[in-house]
Amino acid sequence: MKLARWFKQASARVRDGAAELKVIDRRFQWLGAVMLACLLLLAGRFAQLQIVDHELYASRAENNRVALRALAPTRGLILDRKGRVLAENRPAYRLVVVPERVPDWEAMLDQVGALVTISDDERARFNRARQRARRFQAVPLKTNLRSDEVARLAAHRHRLLGVEVEPYLTRHYPHGALFAHVLGYVGRIDERDLERLGPDRYRASTHVGRTGIEQAYERVLHGQPGVETVETNAQGRTVRVLERQAPANGQDLQLTLDLDFQRAAAEALDGHAGAVVVLDVDTGAVRALVSAPGYDPNQFVNGIAPSAYQALLDNPRRPLFNRFLQGAYEPGSTIKPFLALAGLAEGVIDSDEEMFSRGWFELDGEGRRYRDWKRGGHGWVDLTKALAESVNVYFYEMAVDLGIDRMARELALFGFGQPTGIDLLGEGDGLLPTRAWKRGQFGEAWFPGETVITGIGQGFVVATPLQLAHATALLAAEGRTGAPYLHTPTAPSQRVVHADPHWDAVKAGMVEVIHGPTGTARAVAQDVPIRFAGKTGTAQVFGLPDDADAVDEREQDNLPEHLRNHALFVGFAPIDDPKWAISVVVEHGGGGATVAAPIGADVMARVVQ
Repeated sequence: MKLARWFKQASARVRDGAAELKVIDRRFQWLGAVMLACLLLLAGRFAQLQIVDHELYASRAENNRVALRALAPTRGLILDRKGRVLAENRPAYRLVVVPERVPDWEAMLDQVGALVTISDDERARFNRARQRARRFQAVPLKTNLRSDEVARLAAHRHRLLGVEVEPYLTRHYPHGALFAHVLGYVGRIDERDLERLGPDRYRASTHVGRTGIEQAYERVLHGQPGVETVETNAQGRTVRVLERQAPANGQDLQLTLDLDFQRAAAEALDGHAGAVVVLDVDTGAVRALVSAPGYDPNQFVNGIAPSAYQALLDNPRRPLFNRFLQGAYEPGSTIKPFLALAGLAEGVIDSDEEMFSRGWFELDGEGRRYRDWKRGGHGWVDLTKALAESVNVYFYEMAVDLGIDRMARELALFGFGQPTGIDLLGEGDGLLPTRAWKRGQFGEAWFPGETVITGIGQGFVVATPLQLAHATALLAAEGRTGAPYLHTPTAPSQRVVHADPHWDAVKAGMVEVIHGPTGTARAVAQDVPIRFAGKTGTAQVFGLPDDADAVDEREQDNLPEHLRNHALFVGFAPIDDPKWAISVVVEHGGGGATVAAPIGADVMARVVQ
């Protein structure tokens, strides 16, 4: 019994083992099928990567290995008409830091600060740039190092981990303030500049023209960037240069300006606030453009300190203000030659006809008297004497006879009330008032008294020094001259048609201003060895009561400077064959004859040689 039971149990165990083997076998079969499926999937994926998508991933791998690096072009030079350099690229040194090599930022800055001065603004700019740069890229800390600073840094280089002195080219203006307002300056590029100018063209550049010629001719001066194909490692660091396409450097720009003319004009102003413009009568080419006081544009190239910029803004003499381009001044009596041409052309006056100046003018039915600058008047005067002595009463009466609309129409022929078209940005329009203008501006009618004072260049009418010089060139050339330009004419030549006797009559009066026995600027003829024609002007800064006499030019020195009149002068030379036209504006100078005319004469004497 026991033996039978044992056989029975052993048989049962054998049957259970066989069943377990079958289960295990099935499991191995499933596992093998899964593994085979995985292998097939991997093989399929490898086939896709290696065969189907080979070109795509090969290209991506190449892009990871090869990078394009932009190369900045060298900015073009700016030259005067004789080839003398006005703006250049000067070799300089800057202090740069490689972030990955600096173990302690504060310690590094303290070490460097002990050797060279690092301003708070420079530190802030450096920290902003460091956050955007890769750790292996050099970040500028201080630019335009002096030679003694370079020497100190070189002597302590072994202690300054990650700090290097690097050579580079920086924009430089060798004549400083002399050409500041006409050349302008370059400044650092920001994000808004890149959006405006195009990141592709400026991706390697650090500076862009901000004002003046630098801004107006940015496209010409900047050039086109080049590109390098470089091999990089996994961290993006350059291993070697594979290919290089050199940048197309900016074009040099030769201007019509003359360094000698510019220097003569600036020296003649002799510290006065104002402007001087000298134009070529035949072509409109600008020979001198001075706005004083000026500023040093080199301060702006690598970033001006906030305190220095605020000092320029707070300066009451406004050195940043471009007077020849944007200054709006009442032309005063310098407008009289152009009104005289209008009167002759419209038949309102005759050059030989005389009228009596008793020292004041009164409109019919109006009790207000408009006074002359000379107490008691000038007596009997014709056009020549009216211009020579700047007889206000003569032009009061002419203005009323012409009317504001005819005056505006005639003055517009000479460019008043409109930009000259010079190849600079931001030119002012001036203002040439009309009935329609006043109605639109103030909602008021035009009053007869406003016509009267417009006749002597006061009231609403204003002009820029550039407009005055251009109008004078048109007069000197008897109606035909080119629009003012510094490099490329941007406006067509102008043509004003008047009868020849009219030009002769007005020019004769302007000659008498300088060389006549009673001319307002006769004093300057004694010291100038040339003959030239001109017209003085004085623009009131503050109004006088109706019953008060005008403040004589000789009494202006007794007034506080900010209350003195603006002094103006326009002229041309030589008399018989005009080559140069000039305008002078001296802010709070006192009188055109005593201040502006001598400046104009000084410049003319040095220009006409």
